[in-house]
Amino acid sequence: MLHGLWSPGAGLLLWRGPDSELPDLPEPIGRVLRRRFRRHHTVQVPAAVGVQPQRVPVLALAPAEAADVLLAVPDDAPHVSGDLRYLAHVARGVERWARAGRVVPELYRAEGHWWPRWRLLGGERQRAWLAELSAAMPPVQRFEGSPREILDDFVGELTDAVVRDLLGDRDAEHPLLRALLRGEPYEGGSHRMASGLDAWRASLTADEPELVLRLLEPEPEEGESDLADDALWRLQVCLRPEGEAPAPVRLHRTESRLLEIAVRKLGAAVAAYPRLRDLPTDPDSLDLLLPTAVVTDLVLHGARALEHAGIALLLPRAWAAGSPSLRVKVSSPPVPAAAEDRAVGMNEIVGYDWELALGDIVLTPDELTRLADTQSDLVRLRGQWVQADATVLAQAARYVTQRNSGENGTLGGLLGQLTEAERPPVPVDEVQATGWVGTLLDGTLEPAPVPKPTGLQADLRHYQQRGLDWLAFMSDTGLGAVLADDMGLGKTLQLLALLAHERSDKPTLLVCPMSVVGNWQREAARFVPDLRVHVHHGADRSRGEDLTGAVRSSDLFITTYSLLARDAPALAEQSWRRVVLDEAQHIKNSATAQARAARAIPAEHRVALTGTPVENRLDELRSILDFVNRGMLGSPQAFRARFAVPIEREQDEAAVTRLRAVTSPFILRRVKTDPAVISDLPEKQEMTVRANLTVEQAALYRAVVDDMLKKIKDTEGMQRKGAVLSALTRLKQVCNHPAHFLGDGSGVLRRGRHRSGKLGLVEDILDSVTADGERALLFTQFREFGDLVVPYLSERFGVDVPFLHGGVPKARRDRMVERFQGDDGPPIMLLSLKAGGTGLNLTAANHVVHLDRWWNPAVENQATDRAFRIGQRRDVQVRKLVCVGTLEERIDAMISNKQELADLAIGTGEKWITEMSADQLHDLLILGDEAVGE
Repeated sequence: MLHGLWSPGAGLLLWRGPDSELPDLPEPIGRVLRRRFRRHHTVQVPAAVGVQPQRVPVLALAPAEAADVLLAVPDDAPHVSGDLRYLAHVARGVERWARAGRVVPELYRAEGHWWPRWRLLGGERQRAWLAELSAAMPPVQRFEGSPREILDDFVGELTDAVVRDLLGDRDAEHPLLRALLRGEPYEGGSHRMASGLDAWRASLTADEPELVLRLLEPEPEEGESDLADDALWRLQVCLRPEGEAPAPVRLHRTESRLLEIAVRKLGAAVAAYPRLRDLPTDPDSLDLLLPTAVVTDLVLHGARALEHAGIALLLPRAWAAGSPSLRVKVSSPPVPAAAEDRAVGMNEIVGYDWELALGDIVLTPDELTRLADTQSDLVRLRGQWVQADATVLAQAARYVTQRNSGENGTLGGLLGQLTEAERPPVPVDEVQATGWVGTLLDGTLEPAPVPKPTGLQADLRHYQQRGLDWLAFMSDTGLGAVLADDMGLGKTLQLLALLAHERSDKPTLLVCPMSVVGNWQREAARFVPDLRVHVHHGADRSRGEDLTGAVRSSDLFITTYSLLARDAPALAEQSWRRVVLDEAQHIKNSATAQARAARAIPAEHRVALTGTPVENRLDELRSILDFVNRGMLGSPQAFRARFAVPIEREQDEAAVTRLRAVTSPFILRRVKTDPAVISDLPEKQEMTVRANLTVEQAALYRAVVDDMLKKIKDTEGMQRKGAVLSALTRLKQVCNHPAHFLGDGSGVLRRGRHRSGKLGLVEDILDSVTADGERALLFTQFREFGDLVVPYLSERFGVDVPFLHGGVPKARRDRMVERFQGDDGPPIMLLSLKAGGTGLNLTAANHVVHLDRWWNPAVENQATDRAFRIGQRRDVQVRKLVCVGTLEERIDAMISNKQELADLAIGTGEKWITEMSADQLHDLLILGDEAVGE
């Protein structure tokens, strides 16, 4: 006789009875029985009285082989014992459940790994099946432990083996499914994933009724107040069979099977939301009676907990769980009063009323008073039950009352309330405005078209005309404006068109970088020839009465940021129609002398021109807007608390929406890649080009990294940051050229071969560019690298390669740009990223090469836009050079994922790297094996 039992942890144990000879049994049983029975196990066998232990040789089979054997056991085999037939019967049941699809995956932890496996789905029918099997378990099996524990272990192990056998030999791309099919551990497992699979399985037991909890409101009594009272709410316990309506569970009218299901599932609901424990109950049902405080918490917290447990909660129809919110209604005249008195600007008188809403219900003052006095978070309002935090409602009511205390206010005052550091107690989700302020705030403003200004020698593109219309409107109303068009879309022309249109008797003060002063002069002479332009620059610049005379005799008075800071007191004494900041990112730090001087110059109107209103941080946007409309975004500290921190660190979408609502009326932004803006701009192809280090570069690179790691080992604070920043600079120098790092005046080549893999690659690129008769701009952040490269390239290509950097005087710089743009200009021009990265028009080139990477992609994009702008007729190729396996390549990968402001992990330049641990720095800076070329 062949016997069998299941031993948890050991598997299926087969042993022979006293008659050791067995007839032939079907495969794979016969094959298994031909093995030697090496192990021994103690089993309980019948005796004259009861049972007695007996030590027998056994054959142990793992689950997969056990499933094969049990499914092959014949029902009528005379030499197979009842205990083995029992196990075979269970195995065939498992197979039927598996073939019916009543199995799901689960994830469990064992031996230091997460293991996926198949298990039965569960549910009423499977529980009944297991209960019957547990009751019918043979006595010999029961001595292995608790019948239900043994059965659960057996079914669990066998289910996984049976399902994988049915699925056959197959593979999958997803690692979890692959591990599940192969019976292997899953490296991506976690407690959260395991819990999620369990919750999903629990939601699939569709063969039994679903538990539904239905909240019923108290019956209102005659003369009852609109506010909540102390009546108890009924939480009705219902069962909902699939496809039917929920039915209440009555204790004496519900069949026992359904009652058992309801009690079990209600226990699960109480476990998921413990506040349902120890509540009054209805004597004739399972219903619970809830005080108002529990009802409030049930809606706030319990509903989510019950949902996660797969239990449905139905609220009364006349129920609103709407969150309180603030709304502002703004009224303004049809046309701005500032059109007649253009100095009014942000002091324009507007009326505004704050309102408090609960969901879609806007509360009246009387309702606000009543709700503020209630002590309950659940109130009856206009025949509808509404849940809201009574404390928050009281705070919001006071907030509304305080802000509605005055009859009128100003546009600036309204914006100040919307951006103040102290956040409202509830969100502001709507601003409704009428009149011209309404069109300004909701983005539907359509300024009156401005006819082509007299004296303007240019045909404006459609978006440039729109820019002129907008600037004229903002100027007439005295509202500061930020023209933030993409680089190359003609901000200069739009501003000049405004001056031609306005023809004010007061001049405009224009502040710009030194590198673009000549460009403004040329553009003004070209587009508005009769515009009187004066450049305030140099040691012999006007002072005293001469300065006053120069101002009065000019229409456009140009100076630089450095001179603005120096001459601010003298310039502030003059009478200006307008102050314009070109490349306004120069005042992105509001605490600098330049930013303070710009704000100190009195003028009727202010305009900021910038292609990058935000380079690294939102504080930069605040600084620029604070220049054009003083105080509209509050203090730097308030702005950081209200907007910068929530957006930069927490990606707070509500804060983004609030900031955009307040700032967008004062910013006009168009990008050149938008076909609706400009359709004739050529394509721009950007690529990262990788160079290998030479052996000399690799040795220097490793030495710098080792030296830095040694220095920071036991240092902290500024000393540690200084060592890291110094190493970053030196590593970039090594990647450029050994002579750049060493500073020893050594040659570019050694024995006719390049010492720098990067410079060798640059030479190949320029060979191709010049052979095609095209021109290239080369950008570097290091002037000393440019001084090293220019002589070599000049000799190599037989041309005079101009190098534009901060030390080039204005006159020479202008000649350099003019010559390069000419038909017979040189094919190569080298520029420092800082001095040549903004304001210049260099469309004669259609190749841009960034020799060394800057940490901020916005700065690189500005440099690229010297060539990729209006007037460019050829496709532009942009190459960004990095050295393989070095810091440059790793930073390039990081920057490519940090283009959006919402992902400001890079923060300010390269300083974020200084916060890394020593191990992180090692991983970031260590030289890769592939770095060195042959």
